Amino acid sequence: MKASPRGTRIVKRQQVAMDAYALIIAGGVGARFWPRSREHSPKQLLEIIGSGTMIQNTVYRMDPIIPQERILVITSAQQEEGVRKQLPQLPPENIIVEPFGRNTAPAIGLGAEILRKRADDAVMVVLPADHLVHDIAAFQDTLKNAIAVAEQSRGFVTVGITPTRPETGYGYIQFQKADETRPYAEENAYEVVTFAEKPNLETAQRFLESGDFVWNSGMFIWRVSTILNGIAEHLPELSEELGRLRGDIDTDGFPAALESAYGEMRPISIDYGVMEKAENRFVLPADFGWNDLGSWDEVARLYPKDEQDSASTGEVFLRDVRNCHVSTTEGRYAAVIGAEDLIVIDTADAVLVCRKGRSQEVKEVVDHLRKKGLERFL
Repeated sequence: MKASPRGTRIVKRQQVAMDAYALIIAGGVGARFWPRSREHSPKQLLEIIGSGTMIQNTVYRMDPIIPQERILVITSAQQEEGVRKQLPQLPPENIIVEPFGRNTAPAIGLGAEILRKRADDAVMVVLPADHLVHDIAAFQDTLKNAIAVAEQSRGFVTVGITPTRPETGYGYIQFQKADETRPYAEENAYEVVTFAEKPNLETAQRFLESGDFVWNSGMFIWRVSTILNGIAEHLPELSEELGRLRGDIDTDGFPAALESAYGEMRPISIDYGVMEKAENRFVLPADFGWNDLGSWDEVARLYPKDEQDSASTGEVFLRDVRNCHVSTTEGRYAAVIGAEDLIVIDTADAVLVCRKGRSQEVKEVVDHLRKKGLERFL
């Protein structure tokens, strides 16, 4: 079977499930991207790197594998207007609004129940709205393979990113090394051994050297029946609440029924609630220039640097500045002199100055603003 430049195997057209649907998870607030990311304009609705917002690019890179009428987006009430404005090509009924956040398991379960009514037992691709992918062709090859495995195996399929460094900010997936006689070897799929939480540096180095760990991308592919059965087995209370909604889906009574059901659901991730406990799990290791852009440090890592290893966007003045990332918004001007190892993010009403390597702590600023009642900065 032919291989892509990055080593991802290409599937034949007839192998790809023609009725695949996508669910894009777009409810996060992007707290680590404050002050650029706000409740009404979070990370997924922003242009971070390149042209197009994160959510727009998530939709575009699925073309033509999944047509836009088969793409659903689940988001929050605060972000609904922005999502609809940025994705006018999607059918209005495909924008699903959660009354409040309950983490990924309820969101995915809700999307699966809606697809069960509209599309029976279709293959369902779950994607975060705010990830970066550089090599679209390699991503699409991986997605085709994953859809084929999910359709044929009726298992839980995920995409793992081949690690390039001992990263402590990602979860990991260990896979079973095997020869070419393993199931779905042509699709480059491996059986999952275990899911691992974000490791310390020593453990991350060991994962990297072992050769059988990949980064957990948060992308999942399965049949609708597979995930709903998995939720029923491992999260029976959630399954019961989702079941209460079936008769109300695509009716005028759905918003009220959804709010009532969500009020009874406990927040839990799909990884912890289902994937860590399930059987018949497969992972496809891949390399398509992926980054979850989880912090300003990640953005700084990706931007082209000048001769002093600094990067800037917007109107700025830099003098004797080393290893810094400086960004301004339209109408603002920033000057930085004699600085080193800093991230400077300037907006119309707030400025972040942060030591490189500590941008994960930006979330604590958001928590502080909320506790102090300073919602105007959120």
